[in-house]
Amino acid sequence: MTDAIDEYFEVALELVKTAGNLIIEFRNGCKEFTSKSSDIDLVTEIDKKVEDTLIKGLSAKYPEHKFIGEESVADGAKCVLTDEPTWIIDPIDGTLNFIHGYPSSCISLGLVINKESVAGIIYNPIVNQLFTAKKGKGAFLNGNKIHVSQVKEVRNALVSFEAGTSRDAERQRIVLENFKLIVTKAQGARTLGSAALNMAMVALGGSDIYFEFGIHAWDIAAGDIIVREAGGVCIDPAGGPFDVLSRRVLCASSNELAQEFSKMIHQYYPERD
Repeated sequence: MTDAIDEYFEVALELVKTAGNLIIEFRNGCKEFTSKSSDIDLVTEIDKKVEDTLIKGLSAKYPEHKFIGEESVADGAKCVLTDEPTWIIDPIDGTLNFIHGYPSSCISLGLVINKESVAGIIYNPIVNQLFTAKKGKGAFLNGNKIHVSQVKEVRNALVSFEAGTSRDAERQRIVLENFKLIVTKAQGARTLGSAALNMAMVALGGSDIYFEFGIHAWDIAAGDIIVREAGGVCIDPAGGPFDVLSRRVLCASSNELAQEFSKMIHQYYPERD
């Protein structure tokens, strides 16, 4: 299986780099977009073109593989995860950033087999950041091995989080309560506007914790394997096992840190994918 994953990964990597050229063309912003679930949940034609490039390219090479893509699901496709090799795709994670010309958006592509992430690619072509990982092979940024930080306590941690793309009043209340908690209990707070890049920063050791409620499988599938291969952990924010379809994630530099943080935060349970 390792040889097969290596082959799948190399094919996917070339497609991701090709698709990245579509994003680079709009490095100064993309002014044509439409709304999906809310006025801050947006999509562009470039999102759709990137996803189409990846699905068509991978399907041509591996017709038996399955796909879960953000824009395909938005258009009515079912979000079903089996034990078959499944590519989970966010064509542009950080679409709002992309629209505004804020250089913090990326392609996120994860390969899941037997419901476990076994390979991941997070690519921000605008600033040329390519995060990659394969099961048992470590995590890398532009070919250089990366590792999570050595921070073990919340009081010393830089915590990443997001306000998200929902206007739900209860969810917004929880976000604000947790923000106040971070400001008073942690060393600092950061928000990049991209779940995948937030996870990549934990893998890099730039931040120590990232958590969010309401994200989707395509936001976190690639980040899961990249964080774990960098020596970190991904769990449910309440302290249990990570579930890529739960729409909940907490990743950290160590299980010790993740568990301490999970006991502090206010919880929110969105509807599953």
